[in-house]
Amino acid sequence: MKTILWKKGTLMPLMLLLVACDDFAGEAPSAQSGQLRWSLDHTILATKATEEVPDTNDFILTVRDAGGATLYKGPYGDSPEVLDVPEGYYTVGIVSDAFFSPAFSKPQYGDEQVVRVPAGQSVTVKLKCTLQNAGIRLRTGQDFLEAYPDGILYVKQADAKLKYLYRETRIAYVKPGDVSVLLYRDSSGDFETLFTRSIEAREILTVSISAPKGSGNGKSSITVQTDTSRSWVSENFTIGQGGDQGGGTLSVGEAASHIGEKSVWVAGYIVGGDLTSAGKTVKTEGITKNTHLALADRSSITDKSSCLAVELPAGKVRQALNLVDHPELIGKRVKVKGDLVDKYFGTVGLKSTASYEMP
Repeated sequence: MKTILWKKGTLMPLMLLLVACDDFAGEAPSAQSGQLRWSLDHTILATKATEEVPDTNDFILTVRDAGGATLYKGPYGDSPEVLDVPEGYYTVGIVSDAFFSPAFSKPQYGDEQVVRVPAGQSVTVKLKCTLQNAGIRLRTGQDFLEAYPDGILYVKQADAKLKYLYRETRIAYVKPGDVSVLLYRDSSGDFETLFTRSIEAREILTVSISAPKGSGNGKSSITVQTDTSRSWVSENFTIGQGGDQGGGTLSVGEAASHIGEKSVWVAGYIVGGDLTSAGKTVKTEGITKNTHLALADRSSITDKSSCLAVELPAGKVRQALNLVDHPELIGKRVKVKGDLVDKYFGTVGLKSTASYEMP
């Protein structure tokens, strides 16, 4: 459920972290107030071992003023394109999902930035989401399985425990900080702490656990080895790199600064078509042209100037993506590869679209 609230008053100064020029400027702000916009850098830093990146359209965005009042809280995909706000400082934060205790397949991405919006100016915050939690993966040797056939491993942090079966291959995500691995033996009903490690945000730690033959009756026989070759930090790996474009995949907002580049991958949400129609917004239903579509960084965007016009040449790309035959694609995320041009139907365009990928 999204919330939009407004509060006017004295705004306490905060540190300015990032201000970027708006790539697609709409109507100018008034002299008495400013405009606050935001975009999400889709080259999201993540770990090499992440099972799946959440849909960025579902990330929860929060915009607060300096007094703590919430101007917007809800899905990033439903957020407005711009907020007219009084001059002052604002906090813009985003998170992929709430995270409270150890869990499998639960990477959490997020970012938070503080910006100043001057009167009469438009400010865009570019959010760069990185992995906020950490992870641990256990590998149990055959000797350990034979020595402790009745044992069950648990990942423990604070008062929460997560059962980690011997044959488990997924990463157990945890909060940054100390995490322990426990061995529970059904025969005795006792928990034994095998080891405790401190893990930093964006770090995935792989630990091998083994036991010498015939050592199932002694606690001291268990050995733990950290596999440092399997411990990495997410900044070295980028989600969204695809095709033969060495620089990775651009967002719609980034496309405007890459005009003239060829064979570029751009990712976004299909928001409509029929860009030949009069008006400032794209058409979202009753579409009659199968030669192009509009792509945006959020599925809620309909302002033509904030969209990328994507050409659909005759062939497999048009057959798969045209909105005349596939109106159900509106709101879906897609990655397309083509040549970026300055103007196509009055906005930045992608011509000669040669390839596409759907999640």
